[in-house]
Amino acid sequence: MARRFYEVNRIEGFSDAVFGFALTLLVVQLEVPKTSEALVELVRGSLPFGVTFAMVCYIWWEHNQFFRRYGMQDAWTALLNSILLFVVLFYVYPLKFLATVLLSPLVGGDGMPRDWDARFVMLTYSVGVALIFGTFVLLYQHAWRRRASLELDPEDLITLRFKKRAHVISTCLGLTSIALAAVVSERGMWIPGVLYGLMGPLHAMNGWQAGRAQEALARERAEASAESASA
Repeated sequence: MARRFYEVNRIEGFSDAVFGFALTLLVVQLEVPKTSEALVELVRGSLPFGVTFAMVCYIWWEHNQFFRRYGMQDAWTALLNSILLFVVLFYVYPLKFLATVLLSPLVGGDGMPRDWDARFVMLTYSVGVALIFGTFVLLYQHAWRRRASLELDPEDLITLRFKKRAHVISTCLGLTSIALAAVVSERGMWIPGVLYGLMGPLHAMNGWQAGRAQEALARERAEASAESASA
């Protein structure tokens, strides 16, 4: 069975502080409303804020899972982690802007601003997606290279392989969105955004395949145990 690192290391402690600061940036401009109109605007902004908050929490959860499983603290891990944290800090503002623009009609907002540059915003968002999940791919690839020293068992290796594949899927969708946003017309700028709708089915398929692999491993172990018992 693979070793587990339950104590929070220095990299995780620093990373949690950065994630907390990133969430603080989402609300740093909020003030206590002084009029009913200001209160209405604050309530209208709760949905985009919630979506952005959830996205940052999701990235934190993926980060937490990686370090809980592998707990590496070498120089390459520290470098990749620093890149990830830098992108997250920069990512929160474009993400909040995009969420506000897209969700404001649902809460009675004004919709898209007049100076809305869909191509630039979509490119910025997709570059952030590709960088964040591409960094996760490199982290999981690094863990794969060190699988012997981490003492990973076959079950752990399956988890590692399919978690890496999940981040490859997200990275590829981000890169494809960048390519589409760079070439389609302004009227077709919805296409790079709709592309992210594939994340659900693709990740579901990857999770299903991971489950099948774990079940196959469990059957092999059961058969081996049965053969040993009958021998």
